[in-house]
Amino acid sequence: MTSQTIFKNARIVLADEIVDGAVHIRDGRIEDISRGPLSAAGEDMEGDYLIPGLVELHTDHLERHYAPRPKVRWNPIASVLAHDAQIAASGITTVFDALRIGLDEDSDVVVGDVRVLAEAIGGSMDAGRLRAEHFLHLRCEVSAPDCLEGFSLLAGDDRVKLASLMDHSPGQRQFTNLEAYATYYKAKMNLDDAGFERFCKKRMDESRTNSAPNRRAIAEACRERGIILASHDDATTDHVAEAENDGVRVAEFPTTAEAAKASKGSGMAVLMGAPNVVRGGSHSGNVSARELALGGDLDILSSDYIPFSLVQAAFHLGEVVEGISLPEAVAKVSKNPAEAVGLTDRGVIEPGRRADVVRVRLDTGIPVVRTVWRAGERVA
Repeated sequence: MTSQTIFKNARIVLADEIVDGAVHIRDGRIEDISRGPLSAAGEDMEGDYLIPGLVELHTDHLERHYAPRPKVRWNPIASVLAHDAQIAASGITTVFDALRIGLDEDSDVVVGDVRVLAEAIGGSMDAGRLRAEHFLHLRCEVSAPDCLEGFSLLAGDDRVKLASLMDHSPGQRQFTNLEAYATYYKAKMNLDDAGFERFCKKRMDESRTNSAPNRRAIAEACRERGIILASHDDATTDHVAEAENDGVRVAEFPTTAEAAKASKGSGMAVLMGAPNVVRGGSHSGNVSARELALGGDLDILSSDYIPFSLVQAAFHLGEVVEGISLPEAVAKVSKNPAEAVGLTDRGVIEPGRRADVVRVRLDTGIPVVRTVWRAGERVA
């Protein structure tokens, strides 16, 4: 049976312009966009913005629901449902849930927990419990001794579409500044100076032993299985050259302008954190996402650890970076991430695309997500 819906009296954010008009949806797809007033029946958007459903490639948010306190484990399905509800309420209709692969003593989850969460996501999608569409993103800590073990448990899951190569050992990439590293880990693990020194030595020894072979093995496995590869926290042109050689397509959170520009020049999509945009800088003291946007070296934004920051950054970016229009900013949270991972059926409001649409009203400068539709069905 044919299903038809019209959203009228809207400010529609298209790929390259904003138009006043109506969006016509039939059977879960965008059928047409009409400009100007519409006298026909339809749901009145009251002049609110309509933007494409947001596409989130890297969120660490799920594990916080599953392991909210040390040694506490929540029901995995309930955790996924809570995470999904917040994701959808933030306007995200497609999400890549980041699960860490390769664990150490500062991790709140273990290898078995990661498998449990992956099964809870897959089972909940199959059962129709979820509002957003969920895929898996494996965050591969290549310095960890158990990285390949964890990767082998999940890489055969059909929902795994993205894997990132990362090394959080001190003195490089995200933590070239040991002061920032000390601030983060001393507080997190309650370490004194001597304990912190032992912790750093262990992490650096593990990196020297494990990072190179684990990186090569995972890159090869991703090529064989069609999993898109991302790099993480590249800081130098040598890091970028290594990523290019591995077949990386997405450069996540480059820590310097030099690495971001080199990544962009190598054909990679450059991804930065939406909280970085909203706050005006990196919490680790690395390069500002606003600086990269101003230089034309920012393609994708990710909510990282705050789901709502994605829509917030989309409406904020043009206000703080000269020359970026709202359609260009919205593309960084919809069209660009979708294309980076091969999802060509969504990310833009145009005929033929899946009807993932978000109704937004600005209130005191904050984008209020009023309604969310995925494939034409209301989900929030």
